[in-house]
Amino acid sequence: MRLLVTGGAGFIGSEFVRMTLREHPEDQVTVLDKLTYAGNERNLDPVRGDARFRFVQGDIADPAAVGPLARGCDTIVNFAAESHVDRSLEAPGQFIITDVYGTYVLLEAARAAGHPRYLQVSTDEVYGDVATGRSREGDPLRPRSPYSASKAGGEMLVQAYRASHGLPAIITRGSNTYGWYQYPEKIIPLFITNALEDRPLPIYGDGGAVRDYIFVEDHCRGIDLALRRGVPGEDYNIGAGREINGITVADTVLRLLDKPPSLKQYVSDRPGHDRRYALDSTKLRTLGWEPRIDVEKGMEMTVRWYVEHEEWWRPLKSGEFWAFYQRNYRTVTPLPGSGAG
Repeated sequence: MRLLVTGGAGFIGSEFVRMTLREHPEDQVTVLDKLTYAGNERNLDPVRGDARFRFVQGDIADPAAVGPLARGCDTIVNFAAESHVDRSLEAPGQFIITDVYGTYVLLEAARAAGHPRYLQVSTDEVYGDVATGRSREGDPLRPRSPYSASKAGGEMLVQAYRASHGLPAIITRGSNTYGWYQYPEKIIPLFITNALEDRPLPIYGDGGAVRDYIFVEDHCRGIDLALRRGVPGEDYNIGAGREINGITVADTVLRLLDKPPSLKQYVSDRPGHDRRYALDSTKLRTLGWEPRIDVEKGMEMTVRWYVEHEEWWRPLKSGEFWAFYQRNYRTVTPLPGSGAG
């Protein structure tokens, strides 16, 4: 296939690009990425010299950028999104532009190009808080943050294009993903890099919010399988079924780095914080997928990567990063000499 991977310089998108070029030698990949703060061309350095790879800087909300690229490929895999809940609470407008309007632009381009398949990468957060049981693909979408609402809005457009235009589209809904190359505002890389710098690890509320953590390789294998063997018009959950809370994440990071528990610091809870997400991934498992990397192994691999790649993450934790950090974690007191102010 000739793939147009939007958001391919981001965390999960870049892993998908690296995996595709490694495991599918006949494929060609074009990445379209706006390179916002969370997009990083360095994530694509491992494939930079591959003749099957091309990078284009551009915005999925720009039809003039998307149209020609869509005509030159067979399918679009859309990773492009504003994705941080905390930022969506502060400035939701950009989330609507990228996650909803940008999806519309991609769908129009896919329809005009006559693509045999389109894949929309979404999130388990569209289901909203799940007090008991596990979310299944046919469950109602009940988003509770501007981020999850924007992702649900993009999904609604995909479903409308399926029904109205017969667009052969697939939606995947992944659980909380972690691993290498993840921008350090998300909980696991934030905790790792803060601990490496002996900074506090900010834990929301009582730390009891539960997430189903999946390693980035497992998530991308699920997306790849859904793309190649999934049924157009269907949705597929991708979750590891391994639920842990924020306290456990912090304790694991501190243990792996041999750092003191005193670095844990409880901060004011996020507004509208969903208490629990959990996915039923039976549907994708019937296609032959299953997670290979458990949380303990995945956390060890992730911590080791950040320890060994300080030159990747340290430049990201400056300027705008700390300005947002200070606004978001208002009760966190920076350590003396941290430079976080």
